[in-house]
Order: sequence, then C-alpha cells, then structure tokens
Amino acid sequence: MDIKTISSRISVSPQIAASDIDAIKAAGFRAIICNRPDGEAADQPTYEEIESAAKTAGLEIAYLPIVAGKVSDQDAADFGTALDTLPGPVLAYCRTGTRSATLWSLSQAATMAPADILSATKAAGYDMGGVVRRIVNGGKTPTTQTDASYDVVIVGAGAGGISVASSLKARKPDLDIAIIDPADIHYYQPGWTLVGGGVFDAQDTAKTMGSLIPKGVHWIKSAVAAFEPKDNAVILDGCRVVGYKRLVVTPGLKLDWNKVEGLVETLGKNGVTSNYRYDLAPYTWKLVKELKEGRALFTQPPMPIKCAGAPQKAMYLSGDHWFRTGVLKDIDIQFMNAGGVLFGVKDYVPALEEYVQKYDATLNFFHNLVAVDGTARTATFEVAKPDTPKERVTVEFDMIHVTPPQTAPDFIRVSPLADAAGWVDVDQATLRHKTYDNIWSLGDVMNAPNAKTAAAARMQAPIVATNLAADIDGKGPQVQYNGYGSCPLTVERGKIVLAEFGYGGALLPSFPKWLLNGTKPTRLAWWLKETALPPIYWKAMLRGREWMVKPEKVTVSS
Repeated sequence: MDIKTISSRISVSPQIAASDIDAIKAAGFRAIICNRPDGEAADQPTYEEIESAAKTAGLEIAYLPIVAGKVSDQDAADFGTALDTLPGPVLAYCRTGTRSATLWSLSQAATMAPADILSATKAAGYDMGGVVRRIVNGGKTPTTQTDASYDVVIVGAGAGGISVASSLKARKPDLDIAIIDPADIHYYQPGWTLVGGGVFDAQDTAKTMGSLIPKGVHWIKSAVAAFEPKDNAVILDGCRVVGYKRLVVTPGLKLDWNKVEGLVETLGKNGVTSNYRYDLAPYTWKLVKELKEGRALFTQPPMPIKCAGAPQKAMYLSGDHWFRTGVLKDIDIQFMNAGGVLFGVKDYVPALEEYVQKYDATLNFFHNLVAVDGTARTATFEVAKPDTPKERVTVEFDMIHVTPPQTAPDFIRVSPLADAAGWVDVDQATLRHKTYDNIWSLGDVMNAPNAKTAAAARMQAPIVATNLAADIDGKGPQVQYNGYGSCPLTVERGKIVLAEFGYGGALLPSFPKWLLNGTKPTRLAWWLKETALPPIYWKAMLRGREWMVKPEKVTVSS
C-alpha cells in the first residue's frame, strides 16, 4: 500500500487489498472511493471484497469504476460529488492511482488554477501535465503534441511484449523502443494451474517487471487510454501522449468475472475458486487437499479463452491428488463445458478421455455457468444443446473451480484497431494490422484464428520482430505465422498430453524422434528448453518420473 496525499481532504493510492483496510482506518481515513473496474488484472481483488472489509471496519465506501483513460467530464463531476458527500479524509484508489488523481484534477478545474492542480498532484508523485492540457484545451487531449516519441512502442509487457522487445533489440540494437505497462509484477499465468495442483508455489510464477524489461528498452509505467493511429499516437492514463513510428499491441485479454451472477461476491470462500487469479490458485489447492467426499465442479465458458486446456488441467490435477490419496471413489467430479467437445483438436481427445475415465469424471457439454450462490453452494448453468430449447439447471457443489468468461480489454474494444468483435484486426499470416500498416499485434488480444496460449505468443514474437524490422528496411513481410500453439495438458503429476497444433487444428509436433526412444534427463531438459514450452512446465515434467506424449500414445521414461 502506497498512499499519496494530494490535499488534507483527498489521498490516492494504487490497488489496495482487504488486508490493508485496518491500516487505512488507523491512518485516519473515514471513506474510500474505488475507481477501478473489476477484472482489469488477474492479481486484482474484487470491489465486493474491499467493500466487505471496509464496512466491517466502519468505513464508508463508494464504487465509481472508470475504464483506464476513459475519464469523462461526468465521471469527474461524480467524483467531485462523492468527495463532497463522503466523510473525510478520503482515500481513492485504482490500479496505479493515476485515474483517481485524474478524476480529482478534473473535478477541481472550475475552482482551482491549473498551476495549483499541477503542483498538488506533482507533490503527490503524479504528473497531471496531460490533464492540465486537456483542461485548457476545453476538455480535449491534443495528439499532435507528444510528451515522448519512440521508434517502436509496445503496448503490454506480458510474454509477447517482452519477447518482441528482446527480439527487436537483437535484430536492430539502435532502435529506440518503449514498453507501456502499469504492472509492477510480471506473472506467468499458465503456471497458476500448477499452483492450484500443488506442484508449485504462487511466488514461483511472479517476477518483478523491472527485472524482465530488456536492457536498453524504456519502460513507461502507465495504462493506455486510447489509440490515435491517424496521428501515430497513444494516449496514456493522465492524458499524456506518446508518439511512435511503429506500434506493437499485445496487452492480453480481460477476465469478465461479473458476467457470472453472484461470482465476485463469493470468490475465495464457500468452496468457490479459480486458477485464473494469482491469489486464488493457492485456495484451489487448499480446497483439493481438504475435500474428502462430495461434488467438485470444473467449468469452462464459451470460447475464446486463454489456454483452452487450463479448465481441464485443474480437473486432472485435482483428480490425480484424490486418486493418490485414496478418496477419489467418494468424490463426484463434474466437468461443465459450454462447448460441445472435450478439446478442439480431435486427435488429442482419445488421450484425454483415458484420464476422464481414470478419474471417473462426468462430462456435461453445452453447460454454460451463469450464476453462483456461494452461501447455498449451488451453481446455475444455461444448457443449450443443439436442436433443443434452452433451459437452466442448478447443481449443488462442495467445491467449484470457475474459469471466467473472457473478452478483449475495454480500451481495445472501443479503439480504431478493433474488429467488430473487439479484437485487434490483423492479417493472420503476417500479424500486421489490416488497416494501419505500421501496427502489428500478437498474443491473446488479436483476432487471428489460433489458440490463445503462451506458446503461441512465444512463436509469434520473432515473426512480428522479423517483419517489423524488414519494414524498417523498406522490405515486405519475410516470415508467416502458421497458427502454432501448444497446450501442455498436465493430466497427472509428471505426465502431460502435449497438444501442438496450428490453424484449422493441423498437428504440428515439434519433438524429435530420438526423444521418443528414451533419453537422459539432462538431454530431455535441453530439448524442453529449446521448444516453445515455458520453463515452469519443463521443470514440472523433470520433477516427475516420466512424461507422456500423445496422441501417438508414446510414454517416455526419464
């Protein structure tokens, strides 16, 4: 918790946790304003969690969620009203504090001089120069005047963004590159499945962002508000403007927890969990260890989602623990899938079905989770089987692992870069934007018809870097993306079904023949490092005695 005082009436802060509430009260605050919408990041507690803790402590709290960079004059007026109504002093928070500082600055525009607003926020550590420009320009942010400009700007410092930056630096060391991302911590999110299965600790999946930004690349610690491609400009939180010659867009996607009625109120308690959130993956493992009998539900929402195998992996690793501890016979495992198949690439289905049978799991297709009642321990599903009327069914549970619905981030969906469905519109071979030829995109946010996996982003990064570098040299695209993605479906500790595929479900196996004949762990480790599999997976495989490659049904002992 990092509280910054703007005035005696108002302080702002980055994201707070429920555990911070007692300290906030002890610091003298009497009210809290939340300016951050739920679901912006996977390490973010919900507003309901903060609200519950605040009310227990006797603090008043208001919810004024603002999409990053989308602060309207009405939003500022509402903030000013809340500030006047709530007992002070008031603490306002968002992801970094910038949105809250922006709202305060705009709310004071009629009563304070711009220089005084700038001075107060600067003393608190927030640069509101862009906001002041907006105020003096009649509420508009001019994009022809930039605060900084770079050869290449990369939006998003996930696996895709950092990989592209590193690949570009290797190809053209003199490029002036900036990565824009507000997060302090970089998470390897696919590893949270292994945390929920008791294989890794949560901290194994987190690194400081600063330690991963490639040397010589600028890190702009801010959220993107909007794109102005006609001016080659990106508008940041706080109305700052960054110019570029070429742009790479890779911010990932948004987890839409609120799309399931009642879910946010009960996450992390009442047996309701999800490996899609950093702080909840350990709760998954706790529930799995404690469950000795009863019903366990595992849900999968409609596509697209990142790592379509993750909902299954949660089920398999849980089933493996119950199998090993001898309680599986007393546990009713139900897989509730909004889709109509177990896995989208049919060649891998027989291998997975073996484990469905081993864990005696019931497959329920066309079941989409629409509501959760944690207190009653019931989940409601909309059942939409082909050629039958839709209906709703309610199922009791002792634990439920929820995979949330997912969508493109709000600032992408409303941007000129998006297609009709809200995803960045690219050519599926070159990953170049279809309208703006100095923009590329990769990872979960773009609309190429490939699986949204970390391995896909790792494959896309050098393709984007190569084609972008060629464009700088006045050449056309040099390489094409074939839709490669891989999903290491961990079916039990030490064993995986390694699904590798491309566009249209084409099989794209990468393992060499010598590997299938058995090999020493040191050579296996070398090969795994050379593939697109992330380190956390090959380390997990080497911890086990053997690992499995399917659909060839070849078992390789290490």
